[in-house]
Amino acid sequence: MALSNVCNEVIVKEKIKNDQEEACTLDGAVDRHGRPAIKRRTGTWIAGILILVNQGLATLAFFGVGVNLVLFLTRVVGQNNADAANNVSKWTGTVYIFSLLGAFLSDSYWGRYKTCAIFQAIFVIGLVSLSVSSYAFLLKPSGCGDEGNPCGSHSSLHMALFYLSIYLTALGNGGYQPNIATFGADQFDEEDPKEGHSKIAFFSYFYLALNLGSLFSNTILGYFEDEGMWALGFWASAGSATMALILFLIGTPRYRHFKPTGNPLSRICQVVVAATRKWKVQISDDDHDLLFYEREGIKQTSQNGARNILHTQGFKFLDKAAVITRKSDNDKNNGGDGENIDMRNPWVLCTVTQVEEVKCILRLLPIWLCTILYSVVFTQMASLFVEQGAAMKTNISTFHIPPASMSSFDILSVAAFIFIYRRVLDPLVERLTRKSGARGFTELQRMGVGLVIAIMAMISAGVVEIFRLKYAIKDCNSCESKASTLSIFWQIPQYVLIGASEVFMYVGQLEFFNGQAPDGLKSFGSALCMTSISLGNYVSSLLVTIVMKISTRPGWIPGNLNKGHLDRFYFLLAALTTADLFIYIICARWYKYIKFEERTVGDNAHDIIDQCV
Repeated sequence: MALSNVCNEVIVKEKIKNDQEEACTLDGAVDRHGRPAIKRRTGTWIAGILILVNQGLATLAFFGVGVNLVLFLTRVVGQNNADAANNVSKWTGTVYIFSLLGAFLSDSYWGRYKTCAIFQAIFVIGLVSLSVSSYAFLLKPSGCGDEGNPCGSHSSLHMALFYLSIYLTALGNGGYQPNIATFGADQFDEEDPKEGHSKIAFFSYFYLALNLGSLFSNTILGYFEDEGMWALGFWASAGSATMALILFLIGTPRYRHFKPTGNPLSRICQVVVAATRKWKVQISDDDHDLLFYEREGIKQTSQNGARNILHTQGFKFLDKAAVITRKSDNDKNNGGDGENIDMRNPWVLCTVTQVEEVKCILRLLPIWLCTILYSVVFTQMASLFVEQGAAMKTNISTFHIPPASMSSFDILSVAAFIFIYRRVLDPLVERLTRKSGARGFTELQRMGVGLVIAIMAMISAGVVEIFRLKYAIKDCNSCESKASTLSIFWQIPQYVLIGASEVFMYVGQLEFFNGQAPDGLKSFGSALCMTSISLGNYVSSLLVTIVMKISTRPGWIPGNLNKGHLDRFYFLLAALTTADLFIYIICARWYKYIKFEERTVGDNAHDIIDQCV
């Protein structure tokens, strides 16, 4: 009898263990066959690490082209500095515009896996085409392309092939970038406490992988290209992108997926039209008797993991789109089946979830706008920081330090502060705030801290410039480099501060937009981060143009920095960022977090369990 009980107990434990191993995710994710994803067989860090390595290799490939594209246009293509800088700005802006296209296709039709695979393939094609066209047609005569040996003229056909190649590269990288971060986050079930914590950590490691990829391209590939070995650099980028694509495809059986939810533009338009058609409907704070329309979440949740969004106050005009009018009630009272023409027509009656999607976008926009000025500060690292460094002492004995290589301190700072934040600062703040019910820094608080550190970085850069001018070489009327005896290593603090601010701002931004975007607009949330950087580039260029026009000649940022006042421009950015910080605090206090219904499977629970096992 005792032996029988022991056997039964072992059988029960084994059955419980098997059930746990075959348990499905709770967030509605599916596997590649469209069946509910089994936790043990899909996702988690196995898929996450593949995606992190993929991101590092793809970033290496992209910056292997982008970091020295302006030099390629001047030395190989034969453009002047102004035209080359303008073309690089257009190309960079196009990359981020294509991110909106990739996000739209992902959220609406293709899903994130298919979108990532297709755009990565376009990325590889663009880089291979660039490598072939450069080697076969542009790098002529042989050995040209370094600083002292520019290349000859090129035919219109060869130039057309070159521009086609770099814009295919822009299309591929732009369409891929906003989706890969979200796709990586999809591999962790946020309804599971352990996986939910891993999902938050993933964004930090994702940004670290991005920086490590750019570190290699900025140093090793940048050196070879600066020495005129363009074909080698481009082929290395093409090889890295190919490895990234292969690695991404290898993980196919392991990935978790969320099905696309359809065109969000039509859903947004339906809310605006329906609210406008019912503009006479009166809504006030005490209208508790109003009926709001919402579909049952069972079918939706089981199919694509999308959750209904709970109603929130604010933007009351949009609430009218989801109000069931008396005409609809009368139809039901007169024997109707409840599915009258109003309820079947989304241009007349929308769901609460649709309305809340529009509200969510409207609430995100002010926060997003406040991040653009931070991106203006961030872009100085690739422009004015380099020009400032070039006008300082860049030699250690006979060794020359390329001013652009100082960005390595930014990347090292990012790596260090990700570790400090994840392992030291966040646990400490969580322990201190546990009594008040908070759990460490919120994403909005982290983004605010990022703005504060960015202000410190601009002040640091301005102070360094004051001392650079103090140690400037006198009577150097034509100096554009080595114009001061102050060592370039005095720039390290401003690079370190920018790196620290990135950890708080950009990682927090990724987490915030991913967490606050509706389930059907997750990739759009990641695309907002990229467009913030794009607009930061454009605003920076506009700001420099305005400053040069209104400042006394030769202006704050002349060719010879010894005759200018670059420090004033840095302090201007610090002042503008301070004003932006106050506006951001107001927007952050006004912001209302999105509220989802709990994920349930309702009457379909038994069907889903059957599919799992």
